[in-house]
Amino acid sequence: MMEGVYEHQYSPDGNSGRHVPQLPPTPKPSVSSWWKTTEKYKGGAASSTLVVGKQFLDENYSLGKSLKNSHIVYLAAKGGHSSGAVNVVLTAKDVAVDGFCMNRCGSHGSTRGVNRFAYAWVGNSENQCPGYCAWPFHQPLYGPQTPPLVAPNGDVGVDGMVINIAAVLAGTVTNPFNNGYFQGPATAPLEAVTACTGCSGRARTQGTLGAC
Repeated sequence: MMEGVYEHQYSPDGNSGRHVPQLPPTPKPSVSSWWKTTEKYKGGAASSTLVVGKQFLDENYSLGKSLKNSHIVYLAAKGGHSSGAVNVVLTAKDVAVDGFCMNRCGSHGSTRGVNRFAYAWVGNSENQCPGYCAWPFHQPLYGPQTPPLVAPNGDVGVDGMVINIAAVLAGTVTNPFNNGYFQGPATAPLEAVTACTGCSGRARTQGTLGAC
């Protein structure tokens, strides 16, 4: 488990979407209370706090627009090797990543060795698979075809990224080095959020929010 304060180093590759205003220093209560659920995975130990760290832009697509996982690790490494940080890579809507839209909307992992660090990646699905990675702000790819919710920021791709960022960060903090909290085999773990992917509220199913 990762405990304490985590500094998130963002490394967007290209233009991940419309400009997103600077995050407020204090999260809204709903976000804060949602995040506190991660503390339950460590038996009430010290609380976890997230802060935004340095940010880097790769607007010239230095590695191209078709990335492998090794490219994600390379970009994440630009954020440094701090043990108290999660280096986050956000890819633009015109960037393809291995496995994106086929079996994942984002992922997290870690490097090995003395200078190991945790990293996470999330892609913008607006042009590639909004029904898979931007639900409930887009018609679901499968399941009940309920009307989508209005994207809070008016950007389906970016608002979908917000949900997936939350999911991978929760997974990173509770299982940063693949020896934390998860179900099933370590090679394909079901983590804090992915155990019930795309579900929220009581009586929920994929494509149906349930009680909100």
